[in-house]
Amino acid sequence: MAEVVLKNVWKKYSEEVEAVKGVSLTIPDKEFFVLVGPSGCGKSTILRMIAGLEECSNGEISIGGNVVNEVPPKDRDIAMVFQNYALYPHMSVYENMAFGLKLRGYSKREIDARVKEAAQILNMSHLLSRKPKELSGGQRQRVAVGRAIVRKPKVFLFDEPLSNLDAKLRVQMRTEISKLHDRLQTTMIYVTHDQVEAMTMGDRICVMKDGIIQQLDSPLKLYNDPSNHFVAGFIGSPPMNFLELSLVEKNGLEQGLWLVETELNGNPNAFKLKLGAEMAEGAKTYLGKKVIFGIRPENIYDRLFYTYPIKDGSCFKATVEVVEPMGAEKYLYLTTGKSNFVARVGPQNSAKTNQDIELVFNMETVHLFDPESGSTIL
Repeated sequence: MAEVVLKNVWKKYSEEVEAVKGVSLTIPDKEFFVLVGPSGCGKSTILRMIAGLEECSNGEISIGGNVVNEVPPKDRDIAMVFQNYALYPHMSVYENMAFGLKLRGYSKREIDARVKEAAQILNMSHLLSRKPKELSGGQRQRVAVGRAIVRKPKVFLFDEPLSNLDAKLRVQMRTEISKLHDRLQTTMIYVTHDQVEAMTMGDRICVMKDGIIQQLDSPLKLYNDPSNHFVAGFIGSPPMNFLELSLVEKNGLEQGLWLVETELNGNPNAFKLKLGAEMAEGAKTYLGKKVIFGIRPENIYDRLFYTYPIKDGSCFKATVEVVEPMGAEKYLYLTTGKSNFVARVGPQNSAKTNQDIELVFNMETVHLFDPESGSTIL
């Protein structure tokens, strides 16, 4: 068993600087667990505390049922892969991978068997005699991973290991690390600031901000049901659109609850959307107040290509500011009233810059957030 448990863990560098604030986590055996968040959120500090490279100011860390707060890094049965590879330039690939085993007193036969096994797993047997300077960035990262594999640790720790690679190599290495996890069936804890890496690799993802856990969930749960404004904006590419609108009640032909730009009320170009009955019931306590309205770019459609029945109050006009062709799709940067947002549409869309188009919002996918706390209303 290699379950990793953090109980109310804090890291204070001074009275003014708190990097981690009361984090509690349980990472089950064999899980691929991802810590994600912007720079300075505390994710790497948590990883370094698990590794023993940083001391906890308060709290308890256990690995495999044993509390390790006072255990030195070399005795924690973990292996860490760093962002900068940390290879010895004067040693060959074989020697780099074998070095840690030599220090621990393994026999030459055992070292040779482990190094060759790891090299075969990573498809780098032909590189064993090369020096790091003779390798590409992706190959160096494989060596760093191989050096961790030969240890056969209880837990693998990855600290932004792909951030130095180009886009194509990052995609390739993401796949290789995921396949490696499936093959080794070992607990892996992975730190990244890249939400695409987090979404594609993690069994569960912990989103952090300012040393505090914002949400801990499966990738799809984070994407579809964010717990607050920060998580909703951090997960997803392009990010969720946010508009500050007022919730008002209308009578007559437009009877119901509407989200509107109050400053532009009466202007035919003002942004306004009608809430469905179920959503209106949940939001009625905010009647007459401002809310943060959120919708993902893929849930905004050009009416010309929308084949489903259009619900009342979900359609409006907007002006195209910029068109970004992405090959398999296009991003339309739009404005209406004083609001700006992005729509992700199909490649067949023919919208042009400065053109007015009609849009349809999928109102079943929208989110509302409290403007002060940032927490999800709906």
